[in-house]
Amino acid sequence: MTGCTPVIAHRVPTDRRQPRSGYRRLVLHAAEARALEAIDEPALVASLVELVRVPSVTGSDAESELQHRCSSLLANAGLDVDTWKLDLDELTADEQFPGTESPRHEGYGVVATTPGAGEPALVLQGHVDVVPIGDPAKWAHHDPFAADIVGGTLHGRGACDMKAGLAANFAVVAALRRAGIALVRPLALHCVISEEDGGLGAFATMRRGHRGDVAIISEPTSGRIVTANAGSLTFRLEVDGRAAHGSTRYEGVSAIEMFWPVHEAVVRLEARRNEVADPRFAGYPVPYPISIGTVHAGDWASSVPDLLVAEGRLGVQLGEDPAVARAAFDEAVAAASAATPWLRNHPVRVTWPGGMFASGQLPDGHELVGDVQHAVADVTGGEPPPTTAAPYGSDLRLYAGLGGIPTLHYGPGDVRFAHAPREQVDIAEVLDVARALTVLTLRRCGGYESGQQRLRREPPGR
Repeated sequence: MTGCTPVIAHRVPTDRRQPRSGYRRLVLHAAEARALEAIDEPALVASLVELVRVPSVTGSDAESELQHRCSSLLANAGLDVDTWKLDLDELTADEQFPGTESPRHEGYGVVATTPGAGEPALVLQGHVDVVPIGDPAKWAHHDPFAADIVGGTLHGRGACDMKAGLAANFAVVAALRRAGIALVRPLALHCVISEEDGGLGAFATMRRGHRGDVAIISEPTSGRIVTANAGSLTFRLEVDGRAAHGSTRYEGVSAIEMFWPVHEAVVRLEARRNEVADPRFAGYPVPYPISIGTVHAGDWASSVPDLLVAEGRLGVQLGEDPAVARAAFDEAVAAASAATPWLRNHPVRVTWPGGMFASGQLPDGHELVGDVQHAVADVTGGEPPPTTAAPYGSDLRLYAGLGGIPTLHYGPGDVRFAHAPREQVDIAEVLDVARALTVLTLRRCGGYESGQQRLRREPPGR
């Protein structure tokens, strides 16, 4: 391909998220500058709107619909697309199956690859599924699937987690095509399902044999680079009581009251498991949370409840075997049962349904961090983004562990908006990420002579 002469791009102010202490004049390769100019912001926004308007809740028919839309979009962009129906029986029978929580009768995988020989030099990955909307009344200001845009911010379920990341990934491919740039080594886009309830889609993609030198999962990272994820396991507690009429409650044993010492034991366990944490979790007061998410007890207002069922999630420490985490939780609950007279003879039952997220991390010192930092700084004019770890589970652990692919997160959005009725994403941030991933793609996959890729700093105003 042509365009091997370096050019000076337009002067760009420092990132608006950073203090405006000056300006940088950027030196980009001609192909990089041409690709950046080819990013079509209105088309990117239209793509994001279309993605959000599909209510692709985990396990729903709309999840499959969106996978087929992504497959068609990528095929029309000139990529080689592998779309396959998941063999759910075979995957669930696999001894490394990561678990699921939502019922499903089907699922599809989509992997698209640009032309070229050999294994992809870079994978851009994103999940199409979203969590349910919760109480519709809480969405008073925006319909969850309308993709309303107000003042440069797009609102809706999945806007942040993580259809903005998907839109940024797609924008990379569109920009390269529009600029007429052919890559030396392939770029792969992975669109997966079921990330929200365990990672079935990523697991199936790894079992399908799709690989790459490195991978970026464009989950929301608030302008940072996430190099490690804690894990999480779903637990279920069943606490027995003894039923009685409410007027003679002293004849019964309330399962609600018996749950209280168990809850206190869980709180103490959380404190112990968070006494020491990896420095990358700085800023997170509880890197490995234990959360009770649902509690159900009783079936009649004037009866003493004889069964309480609680479900929640247990944080898995970095590098910890999930079996060790489960054992610590089991032991804490068993100790609480042994210390309570009623529970001593009616011990709490602990089971482990649903998703099983091990922890995962990028190897220390891996060059991918620097590559992303340079790409971000070079297109924004800001400082290289810092690295951090995240307290939630993700597909990172499947790509890094099962797939053996060095993987990190970098994508648009703030995870604090995810899974909430105020879910939103800054469109300008989606554009910034798309631009950074475009430059990163050219530097990882080639397509021109390398060597003139570094930022040149110049004094303000020159």
